[in-house]
Amino acid sequence: MYETKNPQLTPELYAYVLAHNPPLDPVQRELVDLTHTRLADVSGLQTAEEQGPLLAFLVRLVGARRIVEVGTFTGFSTLSMAQAMPADGQLIACDVSEEWTAVGREAWAKAGVADRIDLRIAPALDTLRALPEGPWIDFVFLDADKVSYVAYWEELVPRMNPGGLIVADNTLFHGAVADPAVEGPAAAIRAFNDRVRADDRMDDVLLTVADGLTIARRR
Repeated sequence: MYETKNPQLTPELYAYVLAHNPPLDPVQRELVDLTHTRLADVSGLQTAEEQGPLLAFLVRLVGARRIVEVGTFTGFSTLSMAQAMPADGQLIACDVSEEWTAVGREAWAKAGVADRIDLRIAPALDTLRALPEGPWIDFVFLDADKVSYVAYWEELVPRMNPGGLIVADNTLFHGAVADPAVEGPAAAIRAFNDRVRADDRMDDVLLTVADGLTIARRR
């Protein structure tokens, strides 16, 4: 096995990466900072800062008009994607917390994209199973409870348009996926990664972005 080419991500190098990505706009910046101050104990649930511009880039790349997000938290990823989609697009955001998503609602309104976002507070599997059948989704961001990733995948893939993308976060799960002795959510992510790799309906790549990012394209 060859050695990784990934450099050690020091604070200085991470700051350099952020400085050479598209900057967050004022509403995005305020939302990220507010999440870290108001919800400090759980702020680690927020999508990594560099992933906001990446999600926006991918949404624009595929021209996504119908997006589903599984796991919204305080809505930074939601905001990034909604700003990148056409004004007549729709983003269905799935979450179970009124408290956390209320923070996002304020930011979405401030950014002028609230009318593009359909927030559904319910168990995500219930929401997904109630969605229309057949291919109609252009883009998915999956960042919710890890034990349900495979179940989410099975609901989403048949609804994806050809060329549509599913982007799944935390697919390295702090590095624990490489240790078969680690159980719990890490084992669920290992099962998800194996399912994605074996699914001949999709093309996929697993990247060392943040805590691991899988990008899969509907064939």
